[in-house]
Amino acid sequence: MSVNSLLRWTIRLERKPVATHLVLRRALSGAEAVNALRPFYFAVHPDFFGQHPREREVNENSLKRLNGYLENLQRPGSRSVQPMKLTFFVRNTKESMHVQEELLTSGFRSVSFILRTSDVLSTVKNVLKSCNLPVEHMEQMEASSRRPAEEHATIYRPIKWDKSYYAFTGFRDPEEELQQAHRVEPTLDLWLRNNEPEATKKLSASLPRRTELKRLKKDLCIKFNVADIRWQRSWGVAHRCCQLQSLSRLSQQNPEAMINLQGHTVVFSDHSGMNAYGYVMLGTTDVHHQWAKLFQQLPVYRSLQQQSEWLKERISLLLGGIQVVHMEPVGLVQPIHEHYITLNTFHKGLMSRRLRLHPRGLQGLTMTLDSDSSSCRLHELGHFVVPVNCDMLQLQAFLLNHSTQARLKTQRRIQLQVEEDALVKECVHSLSLRGLTKEPSVSSGHMIQCCRRLLDARQPLLQGLHICVSHFYSVMQDGDLCLPWDWKS
Repeated sequence: MSVNSLLRWTIRLERKPVATHLVLRRALSGAEAVNALRPFYFAVHPDFFGQHPREREVNENSLKRLNGYLENLQRPGSRSVQPMKLTFFVRNTKESMHVQEELLTSGFRSVSFILRTSDVLSTVKNVLKSCNLPVEHMEQMEASSRRPAEEHATIYRPIKWDKSYYAFTGFRDPEEELQQAHRVEPTLDLWLRNNEPEATKKLSASLPRRTELKRLKKDLCIKFNVADIRWQRSWGVAHRCCQLQSLSRLSQQNPEAMINLQGHTVVFSDHSGMNAYGYVMLGTTDVHHQWAKLFQQLPVYRSLQQQSEWLKERISLLLGGIQVVHMEPVGLVQPIHEHYITLNTFHKGLMSRRLRLHPRGLQGLTMTLDSDSSSCRLHELGHFVVPVNCDMLQLQAFLLNHSTQARLKTQRRIQLQVEEDALVKECVHSLSLRGLTKEPSVSSGHMIQCCRRLLDARQPLLQGLHICVSHFYSVMQDGDLCLPWDWKS
């Protein structure tokens, strides 16, 4: 999608005349620009974020804005373009393996930067450097693009005029414009003035659908004694209503199939089955027959879940009372049978070598099992990340050596969560919000900071809106308003 747009832009660039004195600044050809940005596209292209709808949408919007920025640069007579802040979620590709930044649990990192460049070559280099991607291949392109210019064109040397010249003529001072570019990021007040009407309009239009969604969900939960109904992806309200209506039709056509759902949490997702939490996953692309077949198999899934819980208890007993928990990366689902295999493999290894741990020495701590890790580590949230196939003696030493630090981190996480919950409630009440949520990639510390600033700002344009704290500004299809946690005042 975005790559094709950039290709069209590069073709137009080759067809349009370029001022002689700008040859050195705009010498990068269309084909070279595409080749230069290949590592960037491979790291951020939305097609690689199919299981992360929010991040996919962020990258799609940012790529569109980047293409618009490049299109403005190639317009004849354009002296400068408005600086632009962009946010991308960058995958951990081979080109960026040297980066030591903290990756999100989903395997990518958030990168934000402001474009202030005035030519295509500098823009491409800026994008690559901002995402910590290699730019060595740009040096040869830059050298080859300068040679024809040096042979056939005079070098453009801009004149640096005195400040009085701009005051007398009324022309714009480029140095002053550059200083203003550093302050170009929109403030919360300015962005709300420009986008609040659109958000209010979309929210008003979605209110009947939201009411219908609540009704359908409540009816199904009560009628079939379902614990809860959730969604794996950030689908729109209308899409969610259609999914609930489809489940309701199945209950009318085949009420016997719904009996096994009692007490379960239902999650609409990409694939049907049961996940590691014991939630019943309903694939949105599956037909009623496949859902009904899944409901018939739920007793078998429940048995597998019970065996998994027994294994967790045995592991906890053997490891000093530490609790085994499961934490899924955003958008990823581990089936219950894979979860059981992971627990069983670790339990067998633990049984082969009895460890000398006090029965309650690690009580109050938590750990997760990771099939991809090769060494033990302590997560910043306070839980241990343990490889499934690890040396048990090394595991014992690591747990004992880091138990005090783990307790401090866990206590800190709990304190931050309590403070975050209290501030969210205060914001909803004091600012008259319809709702306040956050993206999974926003930490409790950042959410607390954002809530405090929102309470201090007392922005009246937020009243009556659904707010989602994220890394970017956006108005969603149902009127939800996304704000960056570090919004500028």
